[in-house]
Amino acid sequence: MALPSVQFAYAEAAPDESVVSFKYLHYQDSQIGDGVNSISGASSAGSSSRMGVNAYSVKAVVPVAGVWSLGTSFTSDSVSGASPMYHSSGLTKMTDLRRAIDVELTRYFSSGTLSFGSGYSKESDYLSRTFSLQGSLSTDDKNSTFTLGGSMNRDDINPVIPPYTEYKKKIYSGIFGITRILSKGDIVQLNLGYSNGNGDFSDPYKVNDHRPTKRNNTTILTRWNHHFDWTDGTARLSYRYYSDTFGIRAHTLEGEYVQPLLNGWTVAPLLRLYSQREADFYVAVGTVEKADPTQPTPPPAGAVHYSEDQRMSAFGAITLGLKVTKQLSRDWMADVKYEEYEQRSKWSVYGNGDSGLAPFGARSIQVGLSKKF
Repeated sequence: MALPSVQFAYAEAAPDESVVSFKYLHYQDSQIGDGVNSISGASSAGSSSRMGVNAYSVKAVVPVAGVWSLGTSFTSDSVSGASPMYHSSGLTKMTDLRRAIDVELTRYFSSGTLSFGSGYSKESDYLSRTFSLQGSLSTDDKNSTFTLGGSMNRDDINPVIPPYTEYKKKIYSGIFGITRILSKGDIVQLNLGYSNGNGDFSDPYKVNDHRPTKRNNTTILTRWNHHFDWTDGTARLSYRYYSDTFGIRAHTLEGEYVQPLLNGWTVAPLLRLYSQREADFYVAVGTVEKADPTQPTPPPAGAVHYSEDQRMSAFGAITLGLKVTKQLSRDWMADVKYEEYEQRSKWSVYGNGDSGLAPFGARSIQVGLSKKF
């Protein structure tokens, strides 16, 4: 995620206009089930709000001397609500504020680009610094583009609960991509990614959570864009495979259709399907916890690594979304995007879904406004 995004395009040129955009995002998730809410001490049967996020971001891209571009973004996230200490039970209050800034400098050549990026993110208990380098090279006919990039993340974790132990994490990532024009209306892309992480991957705010100090992952991402002349719309399909040394294997299938309408309107419905297998050290909800959610499941005797974080479990998820964009004038554009997310352990295509986990859901709405200069 620290890498600059590989653009789905066959040719890149320096921008001839500056663009400034503003985004606001509201996110709210909820848990359904019989977990005990430690905030009130009462049993929670039915749906209850858990974590809420309000995020504001400003992004600007400025052309420089015809062959350079400078991009920067600033993001501020306010988080509040409750998070489970184990599985989907033991909710505890939390609030936090994160501020992040990213800068990217790109040099454009006749047959490629070279970009350097840096990012800084700070919250009450987490500091992250990122450095990245990415280049692209196109063939003479501009029908194929090759991309190679790498990044380094350095994270410092300082929990705000005793014993206030400081943790560190370092991640090196690389990506290689090929984009190919097949026809006037078809573009395909293949990206291969690898990441090597060392440090503390455990969650200090969760009970019974002790994960390995190394986490390597591999990703394979394929994309296909097809333009329909008779509707002037474009279908965007993608499939992503993820594998890591924790034992998690995940599949993501996504489809989006972008349809221009009259008077500058565009609509884009989206469907995303996700499924993952549980981590090798995931501990499922035990019989004692099922009977009394105030009692976490003890880890297996003699186990070195274990986690009761539901994100380490096997589950499936469905996301439905819709984005509406309006070109207000030549220079102004506005958009609204809504997504609904539902997650269930029994929806896992493969792996051992944990029947003791409560169903999880989330919804988000994003509003954006941009202007060209």
